[in-house]
Amino acid sequence: MSKKIPNLIAVLFLISMFFFAFFSMKGDSLTMDELAHLPAGYSYLTQRDYRLNPEHPPLVKDLSAIPLLFLKNINFPKDHPSWTEGVNNQWWFGNQFLFKSGNDADKIIFLARIPMILLLILLGFLLFKFAQKFFGNFVAILSLFFFSFSPNFIAHGRLVTTDIGATFGVVLTTYFWLQFLEKQNWKNLILASVSLAIALLLKFSLILLVPFLVLLVFFYLYFFDKLSLKTVWQWFLRFLLVGFLVFLIISFVYYFHIQNYPQEKQISDTKIILESSPYKPLKDLCIKMAETSFLRPFAHYFLGLLMATQRTAFGNTVYFLGKIKSGGWRYYFPVVWLLKEPLALHLIAFSLILFFLAVRVKEKKFNFSLNYIKETFKNHFVEFSLILFLIIYWLTSISGNLNIGLRHILPTFPFWYILVSILVKKFLERAKSFKYQNLYYFIFALLLTWYLVSSLKTFPYYLSYFNELAGGTWQGYKYVVDSNYDWGQDLKRLKNWLENTSEGQKIGTFYIDYFGGADVSYYFQNRAIPWQGTKPKEEFPKGNYLIVCANNLQGGRGIPVANFNQPTGYYRWLDNEKLIARIGTTLFVYYIQ
Repeated sequence: MSKKIPNLIAVLFLISMFFFAFFSMKGDSLTMDELAHLPAGYSYLTQRDYRLNPEHPPLVKDLSAIPLLFLKNINFPKDHPSWTEGVNNQWWFGNQFLFKSGNDADKIIFLARIPMILLLILLGFLLFKFAQKFFGNFVAILSLFFFSFSPNFIAHGRLVTTDIGATFGVVLTTYFWLQFLEKQNWKNLILASVSLAIALLLKFSLILLVPFLVLLVFFYLYFFDKLSLKTVWQWFLRFLLVGFLVFLIISFVYYFHIQNYPQEKQISDTKIILESSPYKPLKDLCIKMAETSFLRPFAHYFLGLLMATQRTAFGNTVYFLGKIKSGGWRYYFPVVWLLKEPLALHLIAFSLILFFLAVRVKEKKFNFSLNYIKETFKNHFVEFSLILFLIIYWLTSISGNLNIGLRHILPTFPFWYILVSILVKKFLERAKSFKYQNLYYFIFALLLTWYLVSSLKTFPYYLSYFNELAGGTWQGYKYVVDSNYDWGQDLKRLKNWLENTSEGQKIGTFYIDYFGGADVSYYFQNRAIPWQGTKPKEEFPKGNYLIVCANNLQGGRGIPVANFNQPTGYYRWLDNEKLIARIGTTLFVYYIQ
C-alpha cells in the first residue's frame, strides 16, 4: 500500500475529529476544572506569577491562554482579594476573572478551548506515526480510527484540562524512548530527555513514566542479553544525565512562571498548603528549597507534585453505582471503563483475546519456560512496552482513591487501541484460510460501523457518553457522575431552552442546584435562585420550578457507605415529583406543586 493512501485516511479521520470536537464544544458551558485552569494559565503568561493552581503543571494552561493574549481589553482583577489575599484562591479568582470583571466569558472560554482541540489532533497524528513506525499502516489506521471517533477523547479534547496533555506526554515519551533503545546516540538521548521533561510539565501523574522507563530499560537489557555490570553502570550514568536535563528544563520553565511571584509569599503559601501533609520529610525539603533562591522554581514544581500525590491518596466524595462515600473503590476504574468505552470495541477486543487463547489451547502452544517467555518478549518488545505501561498505570490508578472520572486513565487508551489493532490484524490474516472468511470480514466491518454510529449519535453530548451496557448516554448518570457525566456543561443549553422554547418561556424565576464551573447569575441574573439540596423538602416554596444537575441529584440519592458522615438521601423526595424537561443530559427540570 502506498504511503499516500494511509496518510490521506489519517487526515480524513483527524479532520472529522476536529469537526465533532469543535462543533460540540460550542454548546458546552464552562466545566468545573476549567474554572481553575483557564484563568490560571492567563495569569501565568501575563503576570508571570504562579500563585494559582500549583497542583497542576503549567504547559496545558499556558497553551490555552495563548489566544487570549490577542484579545484587547481583558480585565485582570489584580486588586481583588482572590488574588491579593489567602492561598491559592483559584475557584474564587476564576469566577471573578471570567464572570465578574466585565469580560466576555463565552468568548474567552471559546478561544481558550481551540488550542486544546489542536493538541487533541496533534495527539492523533502522533499516535498514527507511532503505530505506523512500529506496526505498519493497517495498525496505524485502525488505531487512529478508534481514537478519532472515541467519545471520551472528543469529550475531553475540547476542554481546558490536563488529561489530553497527559496522554500526549505518554505517547511522546514512549515513542522517543523506544527510538533511543533502538538507536542509542546523543541525538536520541536528548530527544528522549526533552520528551520526558515535557510529559512531566503536562501532568503530575506522569511521574509514573520514571519507574516505567527504568523498568523498560531493565527488561530491554535482560531480553537482549545485555544485562551486565558494565551496561548497568552505563545506563545509570545515562539516567543521571537524563535527570539533570529534565531538572534544568523544568526549572527553566518554572523560573519563567514565578518571576513575579514574591519569594516570601511562595514560602508562606507552601507552608500553609503542606500544613496537613503526611509526608513530613518531603514537606520540609520542599519548604527548604523554596527558601533557596536558585531552587525556588523546582520547589514550586515539587509542591505541585506533593499536592497531587496527597489528593490521590485521600480522594474525593464519590457517587458510584447508587452508593456514596469519601475515598475510592478498587473496582471503580474497571467498571467505568467497561461502561464508558464503546461496547463494539470491548466485543472486538475480548472476542479476539478469547480466540487466540483458544487457538493456543488447541495447538498446545502454551510454554511457561523462562527462555520461551524471554524470547517471546524479545521478539515483541514494543508490544511488551505498551503492556508494561498499561499494567503500571492501571495498578496505580486502581490502588488510589481519586475516583472522579475515567479521564484519569485516558493516557492508557492509545496503547490499548494499538494492541487491539494488532490482534485484529493477526486475526484477519488467519481468516484468509477460514471457510467462511467473508462472514468474519462482514462481522468486523459491522462492529466498526457500530463503533462509529455510537460516537456519532451521542453528538454533542460527548462528556455524558455511556455505552449500551449502561443503557446509553441518557441513562449513564444512574451509575456514576462527576466528570464522567455532569461537569456543569449544560448551563448555556438551559439558557437557550428558557429563551427559545414555549415551555421554557413560561418559566419566570426558578430555583437551581448546579455543579460546574459556569456562573448561574452571569447567565440568568436574578431570575435564578440558588437552592441547596440538603435543605428539607418542606422549605421549598410550592408552586415553583426546581432545576437540579445530575451530579447533585445523584449525590442526594446515594446510599452512604464506609462511615460516610455527610448529608445524603435528601433528593429522594424528587422521585415522586413531576419531571417536566431535561436540558442536555444533565439538568432535570421539576415543577413542585
